[in-house]
Amino acid sequence: MPSDKTDLRAARVAETEEKILRAATDLFVRQGYTATTLAQVAEHAHVGARTVYVRFGTKAALLKRAVDVAFAGDTAPVDVGGRPWSVLSRTAPTAAERIAALVSGARQMMERVGDILSVALQAAAVEPELAAAAHAGRLATRENLRLFWTRMASDGLLEPGRDLDWLTDTSTVLIHAETYLLARDMIGWDSVGHAEWLSTTLSRLAGLPR
Repeated sequence: MPSDKTDLRAARVAETEEKILRAATDLFVRQGYTATTLAQVAEHAHVGARTVYVRFGTKAALLKRAVDVAFAGDTAPVDVGGRPWSVLSRTAPTAAERIAALVSGARQMMERVGDILSVALQAAAVEPELAAAAHAGRLATRENLRLFWTRMASDGLLEPGRDLDWLTDTSTVLIHAETYLLARDMIGWDSVGHAEWLSTTLSRLAGLPR
């Protein structure tokens, strides 16, 4: 069983990480990836520069962690698939409730991650680690959507014979954060407008009345 000292030390480490990530996110969004240094992040977070270097190692690793935490919502070791809204999207009793949970979770993620993800996607052009992370994120989104539709079908919430591959691929493009960024920057949608569109479109894909 962990001691009180161990718990306190872990809490301090987590608090320091959160301070660094808040500072990094602020600077990356305001200044861009290239102009932001780890030394600036340390100063902005009011921690020693060595603390940032030891914890993250590189600027790319720090930005990747900032994006990951923005998607998840906090630094807890629970991936997106294990978050309550995500679980509800696979287990709610009706198709409408599952879509509502999925859209609600997506809206919250877009509100948190939009600006910092935009920075990371630009930086991915020169940082292989970020490019690989972006690709892995796209694949993970697709697999989560595949599980969503597969569960819907197996629970009898879709009409028999629906093409699950097509539903997976189409909804992956619709729900992905990069589509949100495109809609935000090109059309002017905010997260609420995007969520309304997503809810309507996913419901139509599922064959639900609107």
